[in-house]
Amino acid sequence: MDFRLSEEQKMIATTAYRIGEEFGLSYWREQDEKKAFPTELWQAVCGAGLAGVALPEEYGGAGQGMLEMALIVENLSASGGGSTLGQLFMINPIFGGVTISKYGTEKMKQELLPKLVSGEINFCMALTEARAGSNSLELKTFADEDGDGWRLNGEKLWITAVDHAQKMLVIARTKKVEDVQKRTDGLSMFMIDVDREGLTYHPIDKVGTRTLSSCSVFFDEVRIEPEELVGTLHGGWKELLDTLNTERIVTTAGLVGAGDLALRLAVAYANDRKVFGDKPVSAYQGIQFPLAQAKAEIESARLLNYKAAAQFDIGEPFGSEANAAKLIAAQAVANATERSMQAMGGMGYATESHLERLWRDARLFRFAPVSEEMILNFIAIHDLGMPRSY
Repeated sequence: MDFRLSEEQKMIATTAYRIGEEFGLSYWREQDEKKAFPTELWQAVCGAGLAGVALPEEYGGAGQGMLEMALIVENLSASGGGSTLGQLFMINPIFGGVTISKYGTEKMKQELLPKLVSGEINFCMALTEARAGSNSLELKTFADEDGDGWRLNGEKLWITAVDHAQKMLVIARTKKVEDVQKRTDGLSMFMIDVDREGLTYHPIDKVGTRTLSSCSVFFDEVRIEPEELVGTLHGGWKELLDTLNTERIVTTAGLVGAGDLALRLAVAYANDRKVFGDKPVSAYQGIQFPLAQAKAEIESARLLNYKAAAQFDIGEPFGSEANAAKLIAAQAVANATERSMQAMGGMGYATESHLERLWRDARLFRFAPVSEEMILNFIAIHDLGMPRSY
């Protein structure tokens, strides 16, 4: 098992960090205050070819893998963006890129993937529903047959960056639960236009990740064309898992980068601050030990995430590793941001320290895109062989 990065991977990581540095912490603080989409940053990412790193070369991508994508997200996050950086890659290279490249038609690939790589279009995914929550098999949004296409009706909740997306990956039932033998049957994926008659959305005010909106979405007799089906009609559940599990990888990478950034800010402040004599406060074990513990936990999440990404790239199962890495990362970064703020004392609570934004943003990922409790259920059932509890 070789843990060394190739020279090309090191170059990719360095490029990502340098792009992130060009914008820096002040840029992200301003975007957060304005609740503004980081358009300039994303255009720079796309201009450097990083958005398409894991997409096929014939559609404008770099033909690399999920490991390289994780390195990019991690370094962009560590250079200033924090954990919300992972969401930028979630909505575009994952929801759009992975889904289309694996299950889209050839026409869909040729039309949409080059525009994703260049940053010409953005994506979002409409999966979560208020009454289903983590139980995606209980979705109520339904696509009825309508001639050669479908009519979509229903509601979605907590849908990221709808207001800056041109395309929406919608997961809906095309067969009712009572009409299928297994609950995993009867789900389908569609890639539709956000600007479409019958589709409306409203933003939800929230405490963190404010550079990317979260919206309630409503479908009222929305027409879906036959060519907008992604993958297998009624058989979308297993195909959706490739999207959801790779979503975990970029989420974890964003968290790991945010943890690195929080610790770096805390250590720099603590090394400089002297209160009791000539020693910096960082010399005291009360400051050192919590930060050292967080560092160890973040490194564990990083390595497990690399394993998940590498296994995806060679076609091996990766869901267990992706879920466990996300669990550890979310907890580790919650601890890292909290303890980093504590190390800085009152200044950790000031917006100028940037830590309060990292702290607010990271809190989301204790329950999104999958909650800690559902990950623990997954590990218990699939990895330990224990009975289902729900």
